Amino acid sequence: MAEAEAINIDLEIIVHGAQGRSKPELRLWLRMLSTTKLISQEIRRRLRAEFGATLPQFDLMAQLYREKEGLRLGELSKRTMVTNGNVTGLVERLEADGYVQRVTPDGDRRVTVAKLTESGMTFFAAMATAHESWLQEMMADVDPQMIATLWSEIGAVKNSASNHLSGAVFE
Repeated sequence: MAEAEAINIDLEIIVHGAQGRSKPELRLWLRMLSTTKLISQEIRRRLRAEFGATLPQFDLMAQLYREKEGLRLGELSKRTMVTNGNVTGLVERLEADGYVQRVTPDGDRRVTVAKLTESGMTFFAAMATAHESWLQEMMADVDPQMIATLWSEIGAVKNSASNHLSGAVFE
């Protein structure tokens, strides 16, 4: 068993006790959270090792890859749930690496749009292919039907949570 997995399981047991029979909503939430954290940590490690990139850079480039005409920095901030200042820093770094360019449409200096360069498109496509294979590898022991069922059932959890939010809605 991987060390990170053992830590996540231990956290679940510490919170719920060895029996783990009470508080099913809390147990489910912690299981989803620890699974997400486990996978995210591995994706971060692999992005850094194989591409010299961070997960926030990958996420930002994914948004730009979908929008060939680019996105305003404010829209990138909303879509990636990263502050405007951090988006600016990410864009500056990716621009310095030659993967992103900033443009001012119609000469309006108040508006800045970020778009991927050809090099950025190629770089992101390679990362996306690797990312997909990493997820397939990490979930190789899960039956494809189980993945489809979980996708649907966790969708019901997401919908329920969305129906009971008291503030802003994120997707």
